[in-house]
Amino acid sequence: MRTGYFYSLVFALLTGASIAVVAAPATTTEPVRIPLVTEVAGSAQTAKVDLNNADAATLQKELSGVGEAKAKAIVAYRETNGPFASVDELLEVKGIGKAILDRNREKLDVN
Repeated sequence: MRTGYFYSLVFALLTGASIAVVAAPATTTEPVRIPLVTEVAGSAQTAKVDLNNADAATLQKELSGVGEAKAKAIVAYRETNGPFASVDELLEVKGIGKAILDRNREKLDVN
């Protein structure tokens, strides 16, 4: 009889402890994320894309808002009409609007 009482007491204690553990909120500590800042050399920031010499892959990679189709359109326009006389002539290319030109004006050059 005493062993039955003892087992019941142990069972009650273990059950209570397991419920407390399951019901307790998980305390997870999130790692602190520190933004990584890399310094870029001044010459790398001022590197410009030459509209008259760049291939479609370079245009696509370097210019914001210019995908594969627009990059190919720029190259096709250049091959059909000759070299660009100014950066503003890029507006003549189908798919290139004022917003894309203004976003990329600092990156563009015509040599």
